[in-house]
Amino acid sequence: MWIDQNRYKSVGSVLESVREKAGLTQAQLAVTLKKPQSFVSSYEAGQRRIDVLELIRIADALQADARRIFADILRSAEPVRKSRSPKA
Repeated sequence: MWIDQNRYKSVGSVLESVREKAGLTQAQLAVTLKKPQSFVSSYEAGQRRIDVLELIRIADALQADARRIFADILRSAEPVRKSRSPKA
């Protein structure tokens, strides 16, 4: 696998935080997305990948800015990117 599983958990953690700030349960968000609650649970746990279009749809359902969510995801991944930089 070329992407560390922890990266998916990081994405899920950011999305969980945004959902909680919106004051929604997984079940409530799932209804808005017209998906089962297990869909929300699995991506929040890092067990399911989401693509960029799904990210935008989730952001819209949470009335959140997708660009800000994506920036938060990138920030959460910074330690991983920094650790890969070449050493002098």
